[in-house]
Amino acid sequence: MAEIDGIEDWMIGQALGTPDMATMFGEMCVRLRQCNVPVDRAMLAWSTLHPLIEAELAFWESGNAVQHEQITHTEEETEDWLQSPVRAVLISGEPLLRRRLTNANAPLEFPLLQRLSDTGYTDYMVMPTAFEIPAIPSEFASTGIVVSWATRDKEGFSDDALTAIQYIQKRLALAARATIEGQISKTIAETYLGKIAGNKVLNGQIRHGDGQTIDAVIYFSDMRSSTAIAELLGPDAYLSYLNTYFEATAGAVLDQGGEVLDFIGDAVLGVFPIGSQGLETAIRTALATADDSRERLKALNADPSLAHPLKAGIALSVGSVMFGNIGVAHRLTFSVIGQTVHAAARIESLTKTVGTDVLMTEDIARLAGPRAQPVGSFELSGFTDPQPLFALNTSSPLRS
Repeated sequence: MAEIDGIEDWMIGQALGTPDMATMFGEMCVRLRQCNVPVDRAMLAWSTLHPLIEAELAFWESGNAVQHEQITHTEEETEDWLQSPVRAVLISGEPLLRRRLTNANAPLEFPLLQRLSDTGYTDYMVMPTAFEIPAIPSEFASTGIVVSWATRDKEGFSDDALTAIQYIQKRLALAARATIEGQISKTIAETYLGKIAGNKVLNGQIRHGDGQTIDAVIYFSDMRSSTAIAELLGPDAYLSYLNTYFEATAGAVLDQGGEVLDFIGDAVLGVFPIGSQGLETAIRTALATADDSRERLKALNADPSLAHPLKAGIALSVGSVMFGNIGVAHRLTFSVIGQTVHAAARIESLTKTVGTDVLMTEDIARLAGPRAQPVGSFELSGFTDPQPLFALNTSSPLRS
């Protein structure tokens, strides 16, 4: 067991770091073979808490690079999965499923077992190791990891090999748990705060008042006629309708590389930090986002199944903002505040007055060229004098 102890020490080191799960699993399998544990094929599967991904798996076969796969919530269950021994173990909760594939009387009730037997495998087993992590409720009773092991050794897995695998799998579970929980924390932070804000919080900016002043382009959009549409559709249909609108507006911000900092009712607050990319690039990206939002809304409105036409007002402003934690010590949000944000909200409200869907400040209009159409000067909070505003013509969209 001295060699196995070496794997254990290595695994503890992995648990104390931030390893890639698939890479760690593949290296562990190689190390087991070096300790004369005859593993020729192995698969590690684990569930996670993610808005898009339901589960992940790592597949390793001797002589090949480890493969990593993510299973989304929307993927249909395949016939292979429905008839999988891994799924059967997860449902039954049994601690071990083992089949000696060379035994003439061995039940090969799963199609996978017959395929493995036909390709020279002699022994196969599935072992789950349960531990509690945050997860979406499913048909399975517990969370944790499940590992399948297979060998081509003519004697199959010996008792010593089985003992070594069981011993190492528990250590793998500890490293996996630490890694999965870290991934879930990062996912939750990025999902609810955004990538930039989420990383700032995870890197220690969690105290009341933590933040910094940055220069940024602000994108602010608000859905038109939302109150009337909500009353017309009812709560459930309106929620679906609202999310469709957010896909067109907030989705455009994210796809153009911006950050969505808040959903204020049916409004979207997006930010494009100027930082190292420079003012011109940030403004052009924000203009491209406005164009993208328009195109998405146009495509949605061309669908006859849409319950009600989707319309929005969009405002673009640029300036200094405070980017950080606001609220009370026990309930914070990470957002932007300041004159530039207030101006964007006010400008968006003026889209209805002016009769256009996109309005922008003069600083942004300079880069929009002939597409910028002056619509007059207006009183804006924080400004002494009326500020000139410009509509964004729909022709010849800018390319960022």
